[in-house]
Amino acid sequence: MNQIARFIELIVFGSRWLVVPFLFGLVVGLFALIIKFGIKLVDFALHIAAAEPTEVIVGLLGLVDLTLTANLIVIVICSSYENFVAPIDYAEHPNWPPGLVRIGFSGLKQKLLGSIVAIAAVNALEWFADIDRQADSVKLGWVVAILLTFAVAMLLLAIADRVSGESKGH
Repeated sequence: MNQIARFIELIVFGSRWLVVPFLFGLVVGLFALIIKFGIKLVDFALHIAAAEPTEVIVGLLGLVDLTLTANLIVIVICSSYENFVAPIDYAEHPNWPPGLVRIGFSGLKQKLLGSIVAIAAVNALEWFADIDRQADSVKLGWVVAILLTFAVAMLLLAIADRVSGESKGH
């Protein structure tokens, strides 16, 4: 029976390597985001001379939005690899940012929600900056409600992590 249990463990823990193709897919998605960022940047630069200040702000917020999304993808790729696939030896990679590879699962949840809140906040700012053209109060209400929902979820997650961390110490 012990050999059967070891075989099952081998399959179960070996299956973590099946996550790697998803991570490669996210790397491909990151390249797609770079292309989209480049297109938006060129379009932004070409229209900046004739743009109103509000349009410049909205254009910049769009670039910030893509940047935050790219950062989120990098965090997910690196953290998922380290947490679920294989540990990373920091001594072999002293130049790697510790905030990128030394993210535990709890920290990953916080960074993910934080990034999502920041992206939602940028989207809300885009709506507010361009409110003259986007006067749909129902959609604006949904944008703000979603932002607040993510912010509250992040706060509750932080409280839950803190409480569970304190209870482990006692």
